[in-house]
Parts: sequence; structure tokens; C-alpha cells
Amino acid sequence: MTAFDPSAALESLFSEYTARASAIRRDLGRSHSPDFAEQAVQRQNDEVLEALLAEAEAALLLVGKAKLRLSEGRYGDCLQCGQPIQAQRLAALPAAECCLDCADRTK
Repeated sequence: MTAFDPSAALESLFSEYTARASAIRRDLGRSHSPDFAEQAVQRQNDEVLEALLAEAEAALLLVGKAKLRLSEGRYGDCLQCGQPIQAQRLAALPAAECCLDCADRTK
């Protein structure tokens, strides 16, 4: 098993979310059909795409914050209690801001 590399994991997530957001923006920029019925369906699809774009942008923000913490030497410290975030949690969620205990308390 290879060691977890937070920098590589965060870069990979950043690239993935950037590509996803770009693709969604491209889809949202397409023109709609002149047919009213088809246009109604396309507008509903746009609402779904807008929600997906918001999720991708929120994830990009979290990854950006994690990259900043990494550069400042604070990566892996819980923002709530200051204790180290479990290695397994960081491997699963590289942009995690809180340890599992604190994350459970905020639910």
C-alpha cells in the first residue's frame, strides 16, 4: 500500500472538480430549443445542472482551503478541536476540515 500524499490527492480533486464545473458551465451555456415543450424540459435540466455546479464549486472551495492549510503546515488538524484528523479520514476525504468526532457533533 502506498503512503497517502495529501498534495497529490488535493491536486487530483482540484482537477476533477475544475473539469466537472467547466463541463457543467459549458452545458448550461448551450442554447435551448425553440419548441416550448422541449424548452421546458431543458429548463428543468438546467436547474439540476445549476445544483451540480454549486456542489462542484463548493467542493473546489473546500479543496482550496485544504491546499492552503497544507501550505501553512496546518493540514490534518481539526478546525474545531485542534486534534489531528484520523489518517483514514484524510485518505477518504482529503479536504476534511474536522475530525470524525467533531464532524459527528455538527450533524
